[in-house]
Amino acid sequence: MNPIPHPPRFCQPLHAHWPLPQAVAGAQLVSCHFDPAQLQHDDAALSGIAAVRGANKRQAEYLAGRLCARQALLQLTGAASVPAVGADRAPCWPAGVVGSITHGDGWAAAVVASAGDYQGLGLDVETWLSHERAERLAAQLLTPAELLRLAQLPDEQHAAQISLSFSLKESLFKALYPLVQQRFYFHDAQILSAADGQAELQLLRDLGPHWPAGSRCQGQFADLGKQVLSLVSIGA
Repeated sequence: MNPIPHPPRFCQPLHAHWPLPQAVAGAQLVSCHFDPAQLQHDDAALSGIAAVRGANKRQAEYLAGRLCARQALLQLTGAASVPAVGADRAPCWPAGVVGSITHGDGWAAAVVASAGDYQGLGLDVETWLSHERAERLAAQLLTPAELLRLAQLPDEQHAAQISLSFSLKESLFKALYPLVQQRFYFHDAQILSAADGQAELQLLRDLGPHWPAGSRCQGQFADLGKQVLSLVSIGA
């Protein structure tokens, strides 16, 4: 295997683990904690990763995500490559690999697997929304049917339910977009069920002949403390 430089000072050591409740056979997930305030101007160059423009926060998120992706690819394929940024801003994975990168609130992760085993992977982390912010965003994130189900829950559960729906729908988009090459939005899918770390999602619009309205995908999620992590995996 190719050697990988130690992570720069703004980034804690990379951690290969599986924080979600159900293993995805053959997949590799790597994460790290990072602090944008500790980012140095030459960290990208020292890491062997092309820098991106933007404020320290943007640069640190990108670099931490790519460090995780490179390590995950090394574990999966034996080659330490860095996904480039495509014209649509999505990561460009090596041939024969599917994957996803996420970052937020000082934590980044990447998951990869063989394209022979999975059509798509979508990984997303979101900070748990406050009650006030969740209520403000509810109509943007949830379908009318989801809003009706939300209204049946106790008020103290609303923020968690809205946060979870946000993350799961982001994961669904990341898993499906490389397959359908169409953008779709929060009202184009609904959460049918989400309990005990497992979820089922359903498309509400056609995304091509292989993904008509009504198609269902399985997801899973985990409470990381300050954040919720979700994954949608689409088997081959």
